[in-house]
Amino acid sequence: MKKNILIVPGDGIGQEVTAVGKKVLDAIAKKFNHEFIYDEALIGHVAIEVTGNPLPDESLAKMKKSDAVLFGAVGHPKYDNDPSAKVRPEQGLLKMRKELGLYANIRPIKLFDELLSASSIKPEILKGADILFFRELTGDIYFGEKGRKNNGDTAFDVAEYSRYEVERIARKAFDAARTRRKKLCSVDKANVIETSRLWREVVQKIALEYPDVEVEHQFVDATAMLLIKDPRRFDVVVTANLFGDILTDEASQIAGSMGMLASASIGDGTGVYEPIHGSAHDITGKGVANPLASILSAALLLDISFGLKKESDSIINAVDDVLKAGFRTRDIADANTPADKILGTAAMGEEVLKLL
Repeated sequence: MKKNILIVPGDGIGQEVTAVGKKVLDAIAKKFNHEFIYDEALIGHVAIEVTGNPLPDESLAKMKKSDAVLFGAVGHPKYDNDPSAKVRPEQGLLKMRKELGLYANIRPIKLFDELLSASSIKPEILKGADILFFRELTGDIYFGEKGRKNNGDTAFDVAEYSRYEVERIARKAFDAARTRRKKLCSVDKANVIETSRLWREVVQKIALEYPDVEVEHQFVDATAMLLIKDPRRFDVVVTANLFGDILTDEASQIAGSMGMLASASIGDGTGVYEPIHGSAHDITGKGVANPLASILSAALLLDISFGLKKESDSIINAVDDVLKAGFRTRDIADANTPADKILGTAAMGEEVLKLL
């Protein structure tokens, strides 16, 4: 198979972990006789520094021409500490999602048994947890009207959803539920928010087309509590943009660390694959970032965009075997981890490559 893959490292540790993810793709190409042709593009703070634009036209054009994008992260502390900044790295991320029509963010929350002790949640509550999140990406307050009034003393962000936007993410989630345990939890806040009332109405209607899938409607605050109390009750979860952003970061604690979680942002064209962690400038350049989420994002890329399930599984199995061998990055190490088993970014990548 011959495919074009665009590498978009972005900011902070995105640069470090994406380099490891690309090496894993190279190993897969060699092992399974595929040809992956690479290009790179700028986004985020690094793009602003070079072009003044968080998503330059050249980068967007490359994305649209590629078969898949392996992405890192965007963000920089200088913008976090300056609320008045008009140009921000995150604008590049939002524009990429909008321009590529990436309406579904898929986040598998699967716990490797070897990392039961890495989470702050009791092992007996966690063991066996396996959740697939579908977060809608193109609506909600991220894209609605926003601004200031009353001399800047009042701010507003308008949440907005169309029926069509809810329908297409719901169908993706229902289709996925059919391939798993046939359980779907739709998360909203329909008791107080009008967009959530539309959300629930649409999901209820589509559920009639999937009589084999058990559907539960749940308020977002209850879901936040139950994810920690009883994560094994969930199979597929579908929710709006803001709720999904918050809940999937919370659910990262089920897997032990945000450094373990991959994600796919897909629509009807080029898919974007990325770890869910941010740019983490506090550890940038220190060589200690966990590359496993980027490696697992590469596995998702092969599976979802290219249909290479065998190749994808070989990466997941290699990660599992590395963890079984006792190797850890510092974010998933515990008091019982021997010092010689705690690895940096590059060394952890090398252990996965050895097994591939």
